[in-house]
Formats: sequence, C-alpha cells, structure tokens
Amino acid sequence: MKALKETSSGLRRGAITDTGEIMQALSRIFAELKDVSRSATKNIYVNIGTAQANAQHSRGIVAVSRAESEIYSDDVDRVIRASQAISLGSNRIIVDTITKEFMVDGVGEIADPVGLGGGRLEVATIVIDAFEPHIKSLFKVMNLNGGVIKKTIFDPLASARAALSKAQKNLGTVVIDLGYGTTSMAAFEDGRLLGTAVFPVGAGNVTNDIAMGLKIPVDVAEKLKLQYGYAVSREVGARESIELKQFIPDAKGNISRRLLAEIIEARLAETFEFINSELRILGKSGQLPGGVVLVGGGAKLPGVAELATNELKLTSQIGLLADRSDWDESSPEFERICEDPEYVNVLGLGLWGAEEEGWGQSRSFDFNPKKWLRYFIP
Repeated sequence: MKALKETSSGLRRGAITDTGEIMQALSRIFAELKDVSRSATKNIYVNIGTAQANAQHSRGIVAVSRAESEIYSDDVDRVIRASQAISLGSNRIIVDTITKEFMVDGVGEIADPVGLGGGRLEVATIVIDAFEPHIKSLFKVMNLNGGVIKKTIFDPLASARAALSKAQKNLGTVVIDLGYGTTSMAAFEDGRLLGTAVFPVGAGNVTNDIAMGLKIPVDVAEKLKLQYGYAVSREVGARESIELKQFIPDAKGNISRRLLAEIIEARLAETFEFINSELRILGKSGQLPGGVVLVGGGAKLPGVAELATNELKLTSQIGLLADRSDWDESSPEFERICEDPEYVNVLGLGLWGAEEEGWGQSRSFDFNPKKWLRYFIP
C-alpha cells in the first residue's frame, strides 16, 4: 500500500472553514482507507483542538441506587452525567468528559468505584465544551464521506497519551502541543489530569510575525523560520546574516539572523506566558518535577526547549513516543515518525482507539500500526 499525504486545507485553528476543500481531501483518504478495511470508516476517533474549546472543572454527586449499597457501572454513569450538568454558553456542546477521581462517602482518590460499598458516590471531572457549529461541521463532513465518528478526544490528551509515561504523569508533568494554528496543554500529577487548555496562537503566528517584521512573503517567512530560525536570540551571533536572494531571486541585501531569532523568541515567549498563567491557576507554576514535554510541529524549532525552560522555570524536553513496547518497530517509516514530535498527536489517537476497542486484548483482531501509520506519513 502506498503512503498517502493530504494537505490540511479548509482548516483554521483546528476548525473547519471551507467544507468543500476538506471534503475533497477526506474523500481521497476514505477511498484509500476502504482498501484496507471497509469497517474502519465507521469507527473514527478524532481530536478536538479548536481555539474555542473550553475546559471546566466540575463535580457530580448521586446516591447509590441499590439497597445493598454496592456501586455498579450504572451508578458511575449517573454520577458522570451529573457532573455534566454545567452552565454552557450559547451554541456550546460538551465533546468530552475526563474523570479525575471518584469519592465514596467522602473518601477520595478512587480510580474505579465499581464493586465498592457506600451510600454516596461523587466524581471530580473536567468537562470539555466547544462551539457547536464547529462540531456539527466536523460530523457533517465525516458523514457525507461515509464516515462515523466513534469518539471525540480533546487534542492535548491525545498528545499526552503518546508522549507521557506513567512515571511522568505520577511525578508531575505538563505536555505542550505547539501546533500551527493553536497551542494546547495538559498538566498531570499523581497520575491524574490537573488541567487542560487550548490557546489561539501557534507556530503559524511566528511565521506571520516574521513576514510582517521583515516585510517578506509568508511562504518565504516559513522557509526562513525552518532553515535559520532559533528560539533564543542571545544564542545567535550579532553578525550572522542570511542572504535574501536564496529565497527571493530578485531581492537584494541580507537579513540579520539575530533579528529573526528575536521575532521568534518574542512570539514564543508570549505563548509560554499563556501556559504559565494556566499553571498559576492550577497552583503549579514552576512546581512540576517532571517538567515540560514539547510536541507538535513547533517543537522542532531549534532552541524551543531552552526557551521553555527559561520562561516556565521548569526542565524541558522534546517529546517523542514514550512507550514502544506494544508496537512493531521493524519498519523504518515507523522508526522515523517515532523520532518526530510532529506525529505524537496522531500516535496518541491511535493508541487511544486501540485501547477503547480492546485490540490488544483480543486475538481476533490484529492491530498493525504500520498499516494505519502510512496514512500520516508524507
């Protein structure tokens, strides 16, 4: 099977802006996917990462329904639904609910209360809601191509599933996904999700700043960023220059590489301040022993981990696939994407779906990562 690559046209900051463009891309992807498995299009796991997504901390409380006071799965369903009874703004819809912990008769830090005895069951959750028209557009384009969405997953949680180990989640770590149109984060401690958020800035804003600051076309700014960009300006020599003619044939003169770095640093520092503000709300600014794990296309910019350390006062590293034990590593393509932080999110979606479907627990279905990974390898 040949590798398939599709440009993410018709999207802006994680939301569909042009139905026609994205329909064309999806139709080609679905046609190829059906050659592998016709049922795959009816079982789609998709990440939600729009800039308008919002996370609210909530709690639910219910009385245990049975006379013998034993907690059953339907009690768990009821208490989670109770936590979803929150105030939503106009045109908002709940897309995901993350359980932090359960409490039975006031005793907390319970991961699974089924089978325990008690009279009162409580739950602490984080409820993710989004702009309803964006979600309806997503379901519409999938359905028109014959696809069925099985589950929606908040974008930074998919990245965390692939990039963070159990030890990192226990120790206290924040994963930051530096996408093109948005930046998202998810902080963990003691194995639980502390908080999560998405911000309307990304690597694309860095490119736009370069274009405006240097008065050059956006496509040239992107090339400059990728080839000569650095996130910490003081690490760049004051006399280093870039000949503009190599990007624009009829251009004259040079561009200061330090000036380029200063533009990049200013925008990324602002982005990390958004993250730090969220960590302050959680009471964890500068207080996560596991530090920062950076993923996404923006994480490939040289110096970004050093800048994150400077701005967030936390140790920082570039995130890759944390655990490869359940994967077939014989494929060079698989090895390549495992060493690329840009693919961490899609790896997380695959792992999430595999767990939900119980693929690793049943021999009746052979989960071959090399097959589905080809759909994301350029």
